[in-house]
Amino acid sequence: MASTPNGIGLPRGPNIPNGRMPLRPEFPDGILPLPEICSEALRLQVFTHRSFFARPTHVFEDMPDDPSPDNESLEHLGDTVLSLVVTGLLREVYPCLRVGPSTKIRALVVGNPTLAWISLQYRLPERLRMHPAQAITLQASANIQADLFESFVGGLYLDQGLEAVKSWLHPLLRPFLAVAYRIVRVQHGLPPEPPYPVPAMTYRYAYNITTPALQGAESALGTKAGLPPQSWSTPPPRMPTSIGHLSLFNQHLQQQCKAIEWVYSDSAGEGTKTTPIWIVRAMVDGECLGRGRGSTKKAARNEAAKEGLVKLGIPVP
Repeated sequence: MASTPNGIGLPRGPNIPNGRMPLRPEFPDGILPLPEICSEALRLQVFTHRSFFARPTHVFEDMPDDPSPDNESLEHLGDTVLSLVVTGLLREVYPCLRVGPSTKIRALVVGNPTLAWISLQYRLPERLRMHPAQAITLQASANIQADLFESFVGGLYLDQGLEAVKSWLHPLLRPFLAVAYRIVRVQHGLPPEPPYPVPAMTYRYAYNITTPALQGAESALGTKAGLPPQSWSTPPPRMPTSIGHLSLFNQHLQQQCKAIEWVYSDSAGEGTKTTPIWIVRAMVDGECLGRGRGSTKKAARNEAAKEGLVKLGIPVP
């Protein structure tokens, strides 16, 4: 089925059984060659569906001398390896991307529709061993096609390691990432292309930069790419250590199923009308665990909570 534009300059893929559409970037020179799995046993397992041996599916664990010969375990492994490789590639190609959009882009790339399309380009379903009665249904299933691609990734990982998988998947998936990146930008109400060049590099964080020369170079790179200087990577200021005792105090009391009552006292003669002083006691089961004072009620409760934590035997800064 021919692709048609979707209004934002992105190819529209054909409808597939589950209603979603795969990413279909252009490959002018054809899709990259499929690497070869050297181990004959692994290669055979990659293309073996569980229906081929019709083993029971309710078994908790196989016997050590009789592991399951189908590709389900390789598919499970390949799914994890694929997510790792795509996540690393995203950080390399789009180093400034936030986690939310990055997760959406990865989901588009590793989703079953796209993996099924890639599987068909490599004609992997034609090599699948399965029960003859289910052959037509299984080979036409987008889920099975995607699982088969993940199985191949898992088999290649066991056969040759992570670097071999990355050397194949990085150039293969870069065009898919580019299409997914533009789609997600539009979903966020942005134009498909960013107003600045995307820096295809991995940034160092500020705490890894040890010399002024390196810091200057890093800032210059960001400015050249249309990005602000490296102020965004400066670690946030440390919060005062006195903040946070209140929540910790409440947490420990909740774990002990105890209720706390905050009793405020008269602070006449302290503070002013515009900046009053609050005095409070932390009462638990009729016992005062801590006293505190502060310019706000919350600050006073925090001081009382700090004293209460000490009485509970919890070390506090």
